[in-house]
Amino acid sequence: MQVRIAHDAPATVRTGALVVPVFSGAELSGPAKAVDAALNGAIADVLSSGEMKGKLAEVAYVHAKDQPFHRVLVVGLGEADKFEPYMLARYAGTAVRYLGRRKITEIAIALPEQAKSDATLAASFVAEGAISGSFDTTIYQDDADKRNTVETVTILGGDADAKALEAGCTRGTILGEAVNFARRLAVTPANDMTPTILADEATKAAKESGLEIEVFDEARARNEGMGSFLSVAQGSAQPPKFIVMRYTGDPGSKELLALVGKGITFDTGGISLKPPERMEEMKYDMSGGAGVIAAMRAIGKLKPKINVVGLVPATENMPGGKATKPGDIVKAMNGKTIEVINTDAEGRLILADALCYANKLGATKMIDCATLTGAAVIALGHAASATVTNDENFVQQFLNVAKSTGERYWQMPLYDDYTTAMKSDIADLKNTGGRAAGTLTASAFLKSFVAETPWIHLDIAGTAYLDNDFAWQAKGPTGTPVRALVSYVETLAGSPVVHANGAKAAV
Repeated sequence: MQVRIAHDAPATVRTGALVVPVFSGAELSGPAKAVDAALNGAIADVLSSGEMKGKLAEVAYVHAKDQPFHRVLVVGLGEADKFEPYMLARYAGTAVRYLGRRKITEIAIALPEQAKSDATLAASFVAEGAISGSFDTTIYQDDADKRNTVETVTILGGDADAKALEAGCTRGTILGEAVNFARRLAVTPANDMTPTILADEATKAAKESGLEIEVFDEARARNEGMGSFLSVAQGSAQPPKFIVMRYTGDPGSKELLALVGKGITFDTGGISLKPPERMEEMKYDMSGGAGVIAAMRAIGKLKPKINVVGLVPATENMPGGKATKPGDIVKAMNGKTIEVINTDAEGRLILADALCYANKLGATKMIDCATLTGAAVIALGHAASATVTNDENFVQQFLNVAKSTGERYWQMPLYDDYTTAMKSDIADLKNTGGRAAGTLTASAFLKSFVAETPWIHLDIAGTAYLDNDFAWQAKGPTGTPVRALVSYVETLAGSPVVHANGAKAAV
């Protein structure tokens, strides 16, 4: 899909379908008012009839006879006083998904007046949302009728600054493509997304975006002392891979942000076998790794002035003859010994060595993301990702930026009680503390491997993939946490487009 900028007046643009925004409970204004006049009050009639109220992502479809635009899609943005810029991504995604199912190839999207004060931000969200809205999960189906047909999206910027609009469009396109890249990696079944294939995808992404990349095989991982990571891989016929992606945007700085993603390409639970119901969803257990690879791809293309390393330990968790057994003791890279109580608590075992390796590289900040615990879903459902930290200033800065991207995160505590629960009778640690507070005991386990480095843990088990369609997004993988990671990196680099404080975006 191509996203471009134009400055035509909405009522005069030639396109297959024109998209205009309305707010609930408000009089028509801006593009909607101008287009309504050209349609002799058709939009006002739809609203006054109660057919549409202007709620976020609510739509009304109007044919426009004898107009340069052949159809109009009216999309709600909710209450005007509750409008936030990230809603523009949902506005655009809704339009692309609705019109793309009606065999329309070219659409034009008008910006609401409220968005034009920050043209870069507005164009970025619209481009991101349009591209992510084009994603569908039918990649293994031959039915062309199910494909989204939209090929070109034109953002109608009006009198907004042209350079700012172009900068936003470029950034949003890169981000939207990264989100969809992460979603494609995640939705691909495990027979076609082995650790080796995931490493190959990361290598291609690195080459496309100018990153350095190393992929450790089992022998190299063993030489690094990654016994905790390799213990998970023992039962699989697929060789493990440890992916290291480097972006050096500020060679003179000693600051290094490490992004760490769980890369379990399929999780049976190992010897502690999962129930068969819905086990097919365990192809999504590498969503954290997919998010890190995709975020690094976007970072390489956006070129912020910052140093970032992306680490993805990738393996299957299988119950083979050589698999780790409950009661086994393994040793992590930092020398800590771990009693394996439950082999289905494997994500923390591979992350432990990845966090140790981040420290070896000199990371000054770390963010790990993982579909780590079902307990996170019990606590927060599918509405938000659990967030745990050892550094309050770090997490508050991240949460403020992440909130403005439309991704939701909720901070949870890390009391000493949770660390106590992870003590083993015969090793330094055990890999599970039981059912109670499972998300937080898992976080306490990870904390043992970050040393004193400021660290944030994101448990995306409830948000990495969803069972339901949304107007702006197909069901399945969501691309979480790509948006938050990229926006936070830009903030650290001093070149934010998404601002938590409402300040004017830097171009």
